[in-house]
Order: sequence, then structure tokens, then C-alpha cells
Amino acid sequence: MLSRVAPWLPSANRQRGTAAGSAGLAGPGDIRVLTEADTSLLWEAVNRDPVGNVFLAAHLESTKTAAPTGSGAEILGYFTPEGLAGACWAGVNVVPTGLSAEQGAHIGSYLASRNRRTSSIFGPAEAVMGIWSSYQHTSGKPFDVRPRQPLMELRGTPSVPAAAEVRFSEPEDLDVLLPACVAMFEEEVGYSPMAGGGQHYRQRVRSLIARGHSLIQRDEAGEVVFKAELGNVSGAAVQLQGVWINPKYRGQGLAAPALAAVVELSRRFAPVASLYVNDYNHRAIAAYERVGFSRVGTYATVLF
Repeated sequence: MLSRVAPWLPSANRQRGTAAGSAGLAGPGDIRVLTEADTSLLWEAVNRDPVGNVFLAAHLESTKTAAPTGSGAEILGYFTPEGLAGACWAGVNVVPTGLSAEQGAHIGSYLASRNRRTSSIFGPAEAVMGIWSSYQHTSGKPFDVRPRQPLMELRGTPSVPAAAEVRFSEPEDLDVLLPACVAMFEEEVGYSPMAGGGQHYRQRVRSLIARGHSLIQRDEAGEVVFKAELGNVSGAAVQLQGVWINPKYRGQGLAAPALAAVVELSRRFAPVASLYVNDYNHRAIAAYERVGFSRVGTYATVLF
């Protein structure tokens, strides 16, 4: 079974594929690692769906290149005779962009043939499940497979008043925010991000605060009531993640106003707020709809 490499850790696999196609695959597409020269082509693919592809958009805005990074991550391009059909980030996480299920299956076989290890596969559902259909034969048993996660967005004004108490986190919030982040992570994926001492996870939370991507609401005693993160941020869209309400405050109608505040605060970065949610989490979906979010697609996630 694959080890659950935490997404904030450096990649343990720096192997870079160079073949133009994936061995053993039949089909019209060629797969290769993208380079600096492919940056404009990748932007074209990303811009076909700037909300669904916000992960790669944020990366491109940060690095200005499609070329491999120093961390060992690379972006695979899937080429047909017409050009670049889609792409896939391959690092500690695997994140497809613009791929069909069949194209995703070719990417999955490519990754498997190179013994690529990952902590998760996430993104547009059709491509993710295509990758998983071939990658699973060599990956080992996953921790969880979530094939249907509604992708939702809010472009206008929230439908409910924003909670005035929600604000951007400050460095002095770290010591109370970190336990809330750990609690949320454990609820979501079933294990602690603090394994191995937790210094990497603590640094991740600190980095979110420093970038203005962490939001918090505290009560009069200083305890965390609500927290959320701007997980992926591009000039076109913000993807909200880590939405969490302290269990002692649940069921009191606080989630919708708090989330409305997050949406309003996120407008300093991008005009569209988005998120994805497990399809069985009916309470969360109802809260998001009350705020004004509507479904625009479907994500999927495979966790290791």
C-alpha cells in the first residue's frame, strides 16, 4: 500500500519521464513532460475552465512556466494530432486538466509504468476516475475513493449577511488555529497531519496565514468558532478549502454567515469563489446553497 505522503511535504519521487508516449498503451495520444515552450499551450487548456482548473492556474501564475519544478513535480501533456488536449500535474498530488476519461486512463498507465507515487488524485471527476481506472492496478489500496463531489461556485453577492466576526488570520492566531486545522483534517481523512512531529504541517498553516489565505472566527474566550482556507488562488477564481465549525457551535446557524464572510473577503483575490464537497454531506451542501453557491461541475478524489 502506498504511504500517505502528506501534500505539504516535498515529493519523495523526483523521477521525470521523458518518453513521448506511455508504454503499452493503444490510442491516438502522446504523453510527455511539458517544458517552458509549452506554457502558452497549457494556459489555453487551463482557461477553458478557470474555476475547475484553478489548481494549475495558481501554479502558472506563481511560476510563469509549464516546466518541471525544483520539488520534483512536473506537468504531463496529452497530445493529439490537433495539439495539446489536456494536461496533468504530477507531484505529491496528481491533478488533471481538460482530460477525458479515456485520456485520463492513459495518464494513469503512464504514471504507473514509472512507479509514480502520490498522496491523492483530485480534480474533474471524469479525468480523475479515468486515471484511477488504470493507476489502481499498481498503486495498492487507497484510503478512500470519492467519485462524486459537487463543484460549486458563487460569482455574485452572497445570499445571506456576512458574519462580521470572520477575519483574516494573524500570526498570533497560530497556536489556537493549528489544533482546529488538525481536528478538521482528522475528521476529513481519518489520520493526523502531525505524524512525524508535525513541523511541516505547522509551517503550512503559518504560510497560509502569511499569504492571507487563512480566515478565522474566535469567540470571546479566544476559542476558534470557525475557520477556512483559500486553498487555491488565481486571478480568476479562489477555491475554498478546510471549512470547519467547532463541534460545540454546530447546529446554531453559524456556517452560512461565516462562509458568506469568507466569500466577501476572498474578493480581494478573485471575482469567483468556488469549492467542492462530498456528495453525501447534505448539510454542508444545503449551507453552501443558502449562501448562494450553485453547482457547476463534479470533482472526484482518491486519497492514499
